[in-house]
Amino acid sequence: MCAPRFPPARAELWRTAHALADAARPAVLAHFRATGLEADNKDAAGFDPVTAADRASEEAMRAVLAELRPQDAVLGEEQAATPGTSGLTWVLDPIDGTRGFLSGTPTWGVLIGLADDEGPLLGIIDQPYIGERFWGGQGEAIVEGPMGRRTLRARAPRPLSEAIVFTTFPEVGTEDEGAAFRRVSAKARLTRYGTDCYAYALIASGQIDLVIEAGLHPYDVMAPIAVVQAAGGVVTNWQGGPAHQGGQIIAAANAAVHAEALALLNG
Repeated sequence: MCAPRFPPARAELWRTAHALADAARPAVLAHFRATGLEADNKDAAGFDPVTAADRASEEAMRAVLAELRPQDAVLGEEQAATPGTSGLTWVLDPIDGTRGFLSGTPTWGVLIGLADDEGPLLGIIDQPYIGERFWGGQGEAIVEGPMGRRTLRARAPRPLSEAIVFTTFPEVGTEDEGAAFRRVSAKARLTRYGTDCYAYALIASGQIDLVIEAGLHPYDVMAPIAVVQAAGGVVTNWQGGPAHQGGQIIAAANAAVHAEALALLNG
């Protein structure tokens, strides 16, 4: 991990991050599993849903930022980006996993990241329905929820043949990206699908070994990168470079399984 570059207002920034998550929870839960919840489709060529819950969640978080940190920039999924003067940007995904949200599964989450020009500084993966919050940045990684509070630590190295691999969509991305993913999946012990941001929380928790995805946006990955790295994991693009701008993502519990999977992705 990089040397800490956290701004002086560390405690204030963490308070703000948790205030954002606290504001998003009721805004989202008011709609979860509600009768008659409908979604608009943002993708004419497929299905990329957005609901009233997505919009309410982002509005609630932006209201908090307008009060507490008006000097910071904001990049969210559902509203236009707003500039700032502090050099810091809050990166918000009001519901990561809207398809799961529509289906009633508790595997979606609210993502809150804080970044500077070099990448993520801190992140929160919050699952409001379970009441489980994962947060991490600059070497601090914590989960708090139904099983109490504990430090997060990614799993120790084990061979890919014993590893658990996650991705959100079975097709992963393009035909070539799907073929690359299948090379890794074929060598792993177990492959699972469909948990969106919660899979990154499972990496940080020491439950699984790899998350491999493609076609992501900065708001999909900024917070998960911070949490996974703070828990001792590794997150890069498929070429081994920085991943915070999205695209092809590989998150690994440790450098050993990351290297093994990366070689197959590029094989």
